[in-house]
Amino acid sequence: MAETDIESKGAAPTPPPGELVDEIERTRADLAKTIDEIADRVSPRNVARRTADRALERLSQVDPRIGGAVALAAVSVTCFFVWRKLRK
Repeated sequence: MAETDIESKGAAPTPPPGELVDEIERTRADLAKTIDEIADRVSPRNVARRTADRALERLSQVDPRIGGAVALAAVSVTCFFVWRKLRK
């Protein structure tokens, strides 16, 4: 018959109950912290905020001449459509 006693299989001796309780509490605190970090990472509000921050950072790195050219093109297209609408 197989032995079921852990100590008889050569395992390390069981620590005192106080140490087990302390270890369980530390593990529980670590798990709670990890779960909070995961929840923060996948929160739609935080994902949107991080995405917006990255977009603003990238836009701030764009050469001002390119940004001006894009703005001028957008205004030109808008003026063209308004002019075309008024002509009808």
